[in-house]
This record gives sequence, structure tokens and C-alpha cells, in this order.
Amino acid sequence: MSTNRLGELLVREKLISLQQLRQAQEEQRKSGKNLGYALAKLGYISDGEITNFLSAQYRVPAVDLAEYEIDPDVTKLVSREVCEKHKIIPISKSGSSLVVAMADPTNLHAIDDIKFLTGFNVEPVVASEQGITEAIERSYNIGPSYDEVLSEFGEEEVGYTVEQDEENILELERAAEGAPVVRLVNAILLNAIKKGASDIHIEPYEKALRVRYRVDGVLMEEMQPPMKLKAAIASRLKIMSSLDIAERRLPQDGRIKLKMGKGREMDFRVSVLPTIWGEKIVMRLLDKSNLQLDMAKLGFDPKPLADFQWAIGQPWGMVLVTGPTGSGKTTTLYSALSDLNKVGVNISTAEDPVEYNLPGINQVQMHDEIGLNFAMSLRSFLRQDPDIIMVGEIRDFETAEIAVKAALTGHLVLSTLHTNDAPATISRLLNMGVEPFLITASVNLVLAQRLARRICSECKAPFNVDHSALLDFGFTEEQLSRAQLMKGTGCKNCNGSGYRGRVALYEVMRFSDHLKEMVLQGASTAELKAGAIKSGMLTLRMSGIEKILAGVTTTEEVGRVTMGD
Repeated sequence: MSTNRLGELLVREKLISLQQLRQAQEEQRKSGKNLGYALAKLGYISDGEITNFLSAQYRVPAVDLAEYEIDPDVTKLVSREVCEKHKIIPISKSGSSLVVAMADPTNLHAIDDIKFLTGFNVEPVVASEQGITEAIERSYNIGPSYDEVLSEFGEEEVGYTVEQDEENILELERAAEGAPVVRLVNAILLNAIKKGASDIHIEPYEKALRVRYRVDGVLMEEMQPPMKLKAAIASRLKIMSSLDIAERRLPQDGRIKLKMGKGREMDFRVSVLPTIWGEKIVMRLLDKSNLQLDMAKLGFDPKPLADFQWAIGQPWGMVLVTGPTGSGKTTTLYSALSDLNKVGVNISTAEDPVEYNLPGINQVQMHDEIGLNFAMSLRSFLRQDPDIIMVGEIRDFETAEIAVKAALTGHLVLSTLHTNDAPATISRLLNMGVEPFLITASVNLVLAQRLARRICSECKAPFNVDHSALLDFGFTEEQLSRAQLMKGTGCKNCNGSGYRGRVALYEVMRFSDHLKEMVLQGASTAELKAGAIKSGMLTLRMSGIEKILAGVTTTEEVGRVTMGD
């Protein structure tokens, strides 16, 4: 479908105005992307709405490819080049018909091409162009299976019988550069991307070598390569991360940048730790294309979102985000920064490490070994004419003191702390030595968060739970009257876990005058919490219960990531 034809249809159906179409076409000319991308970027209509519109217009089913598990046998029938040329991807087979997702279901030339190439009848379904592009990346970038790679190793290959300290470095380099080892490591990295893992763990033990992926916050075993490959795999990853393969007694940190075609890059942050049985390697996957910066999609309920946007919209003061490692604090701060990132403001961040590069923001990487820490960076920022400052973490009194002073002298300061909930953050600052009157004068809002796994949309089913157990969990009688709990039964889409993806739970404590007065009077954390709830704050457990009632997650997940109130 030509851009003009799609634009005319959307205007005719009053989904966008003529003026909006003109602006989107201008944006399209600048970016070189499709019209749907331009309309979505300008906020006029989403990719999903365009897909649903085309589905209704041409009476063709619509699919969300991000949630669809594409049959790998089917993608072998059509080459990547043909898919990219026609903006299509085959997704499943039914008898003599091939189900093909298309950005333009009226493209008869593409349908004829696929019929000729495959010999199948074509059943078109409509999907967004962006979704098809991402599905092509996922489906055609898959490496060989582990069994295929491991079958290439001969019995005599890479079998080290000497003690680790005696291993020959030249021998290690030769083994690490051997084609089977290279393919095996590539397969481990690519499969982690395909499964949406956030971390890869490669762990040596006395009689086993184990590879695990962290998917949706939970570790699961992926494979057990032969023990004889332990040194070769470690060396290969160290070569890719530009680390010293001869150093096996000290921890090392590096980075791998993997190019995946179509301009997409994936970063892996690599940490190597010597253990008694060899080097354990952990890699954190940093995929900027999957960074969700739209606050409405992170899991905020309307009132907490309004409070958070109010706080980051203030000209000065502190906004603190708290939660354990891996609870999504960085994503929340990055979404706030991307919201605030305008030509008229100067934003500086001190991070350890810098996880994602954000255009228009001055990001500084910490280096403790040369004295560049959060406190030193903060002092330097104040001489750089800043409007907004983000500090990766407030760990000590010195950093807290400078952050508070910055907030009191006309700057908006965003930072994180490690505490269990929002009210405990105030006690943490007091314990660090910050005076109560400085806290009440500087803090605008404290946000605590956790990530709970979402129920898989493909195998979601209702189930019943004993009401007394739900009352003990924290449900009210009113909530029980409308509670229809859901859970995943396990399917191919979620690898049998019943969960796919994650949703954030938020506890947003706006620092009202009443709470400030309580702090000045020396109220305890429990009293502060009770005062905040009275003012309308939803605790993490309450926020989780709302997500359970909405059928998004389960009591097990909310119980796992929150404390009982």
C-alpha cells in the first residue's frame, strides 16, 4: 500500500487530520522511516491502531508479532531478502496454506511471489511494519542449535588435562579462535537475545559446566557444555571483550558489542570472576531497542503517574527511586530524563556504569580507581550550569549532602537508594547523617518499585483460590467480591513457565506537608508509612493486588517481590 493511499484512508476515516498527515509526511522525509513510524513518533496514532484499522478495512485478521511464537520451519520456506523486500514474514502453516503476516494485505505482487516460491496458498494476516521488521530480525538471526555446534567438536579437540596455571596461552588462543568454539559462543549469545534474557551466567563446577539465562528476573538452565570446553569458552569471551586471557586470578570487566544486521547493535557488559573451579562469566544484555521509555507503558497507575510527573516537573528538589538491584530503577529514571530532555535544559548524569547512551544528555562514567566517584562528579556538575542532575546512587553522607544542597539551590536532582520501601528511604537519609530539616526542604517524592512477571497471554486461564488465603494476602472484602484470578498454564510461547514479560509495581510517596511535619517531629518509618497510606499512597503490595485483579500477574509473583503489609 502506498504511503499516500494509507494516509488518505486514515484521514477519510477521521483517525487523523489532514494537518497531522502533512506533519507525519514531513517527519517521514526527514527520518527515512515509514509513515506508521512517523505517525507513532508524533503521537497521532500508534502502530497497533493502524494495524487494527487495516484489519477492519480489508477484513483480514491482525496479529501482534511481539507476542507470537513464529514456527522456525516456516521461515525456512521464504528467504530473508524476500521478507524484507515485501515487508512480510511467514508465521505458520495450515494444511496447504501458509499464513503470512503482511504490512500491506493488498500487495498481490507479494502474495503471488510467495505462492510461486513455496507452492502454498497464502492466507494473509496484517501486522505493523515495525513488528514485521523486528520479527525478521529475531527469526533470521538465530544461530545453529547447541547440538549442531557441539557435534563439530572432535574427541581430541580442546581437551585440557593440565592444571589451569600451566595452560599454554598460545594453545588457549588457538582453541578460542577455533570455528566450533566461535559458533558455540555465538549461539549462546544469540539464543539469549531470542529468549529475551537480561543476563547470561556461564558457571564452572567440579564436574560440570552450566549455562543459565535470567529471563523475566528468574534464572533458568539453558545447557551444559562439555567440561573440556571450559577454558576455550572463557578465553573466547575474554578475547571478544578485549580482556587479558592470561590473567585468570583476578576479576575483570569488559564489554562486547554484537552487530546483528540492519544497523541493530546489542551490548553485553561482561564480568569475569575467578572461582575455585575456574572463571565464572556473567554477561548483562543491554538492548537499547527494547528500552521502554514511555512511562504510561511501564505499569504506572493513573494517580501515581500523575504524582511522579508532578515531581519531575518541579524546577528544583529531589526525586528518589528505590528498590533492589534489577527492579527497573534505571529504566524509570531514563524515562523521566527522556521526558525532561528538551533543548532548553542542561542535563548531566553520573552513572556506574552508563547502561544506555541518551542523545542530548551529558553522561559521565564513574571510575573509583582514579577518584572519580558520585560525590566528585556532583561537585563538577554544579560548576557546569546544570538544570537537572541524575546521580546513579546515593551511597554515603558526602554524596547525600551535595545532592541535597544541589536540590536546595535550584536544581532538580534524580537519584536512587537501596531501601525496601518509600517511607524507609527517609530513615536511610537520616541514618546517613542528613538533617531532618534539609530532607523536608529538598525531597519532592520517593518512589519504590519492583518487577513482577506477567501472565503469558497465550495460556492465561482463570483459577480459584481460597478466600481466607486471599484475605491474609491483603485483599479487602470488596476486592474479593470482584476477584477472578488468572494464571498461565504453560505453553510454547512462555517456555512452559506460565509467564512472559514483566510489569512494574510502584509505591509513590508524594512528600506532603503532613509527612514533612511528621519527619520534623521524629516519626518512625512505620508511622510515616501509616501517614502516607492515609494520604492515599498505595503500597507495593496494594499495587500488586490491583495488577492481580486486572489479570496481569499472580499472587505468587506479587508475594515473591513484595513484603506483606
